Amino acid sequence: MVSEAAGRLAARVVLVPLANPAGLNQHWFGAQMGRFEMHSGQDFNRRFPELGPEQAMWLKPHLPDDATRNARLIRAALREALAARQPATELESQRIELMKLACDADLVIDLHCDWEAAAHLYTTPEAWPAIEPLARYLGSEAQLLADVSGGEPFDEACASAWRYLRGAFEDRHPIPPGVTPVTLKLRGVRDVSHETASRDAQAIVDYLTHAGMIAGDAPEPPPLRHPATPLAGCEYVHAPLSRVVLHWRGIGETVCAGKTIADVLDPLEDRLAPARRANRRRAVRAALDPLRDRGNAGRAHRGRGRGVHGRLARALEAPRRVR
Repeated sequence: MVSEAAGRLAARVVLVPLANPAGLNQHWFGAQMGRFEMHSGQDFNRRFPELGPEQAMWLKPHLPDDATRNARLIRAALREALAARQPATELESQRIELMKLACDADLVIDLHCDWEAAAHLYTTPEAWPAIEPLARYLGSEAQLLADVSGGEPFDEACASAWRYLRGAFEDRHPIPPGVTPVTLKLRGVRDVSHETASRDAQAIVDYLTHAGMIAGDAPEPPPLRHPATPLAGCEYVHAPLSRVVLHWRGIGETVCAGKTIADVLDPLEDRLAPARRANRRRAVRAALDPLRDRGNAGRAHRGRGRGVHGRLARALEAPRRVR
């Protein structure tokens, strides 16, 4: 990194250029898959360890009335708990190793893409004020907030122990947020070019500079393209039948209530069936993951799909501040 060579790093940065080697090695009839582990059917980016309850039992008699000391104790306890785990499968081992790299970070940035998408991100309501400048630098089109989206994805697992411990002890012992988690969806699988990669990388560097993790003066963040909204407000559009999809709307386009997003063509009966937004008064940003002929009504976990993270996922677990 140029910043490292120039001596500008003010924090320890752990860069994981390939966060899902098991998924990258997964092929089926000549196609690279990478989202679900074949033996168990489990999503590679779900079911990360939930460490809060077991840590609460161990930490209960040890926490002082000092937030800084408590943060050190919690980080040490998380490291010890993960080191003691004995994975039984390759998938469990991969999850634990990723958690070891991120469990004591102040900031965790998990990079993903989707099949087709505009740039968007997921984070928690508590983390949003700290993440907002990153959304600005990146030009994120949608900022989706939830404490728990379901299924224990990586970024939430990194923060869940801290949230659990605050809920258990905050009335007696001060516990800081501990980690700021965010998942960035860097558009779709075809949005890969030197220009795009350079622009996104510079956005992350500008954000880390803005946050004081890289020394120097960061440029002023551009305006936020769209305000943050609850992840629970995501809406699926259901295809009325399974045939050929003809799109009316582009990725990231604004779609008002009741408007048609696509037509589904049935060539056997020579008819078009419209797929529309629900008749609600508010407008939303359309088609983060556009309507497809997939034979299902949508994803689980309130819309938090993770695309083909096995193919193009990268992770930046950045970093603890230098003390």
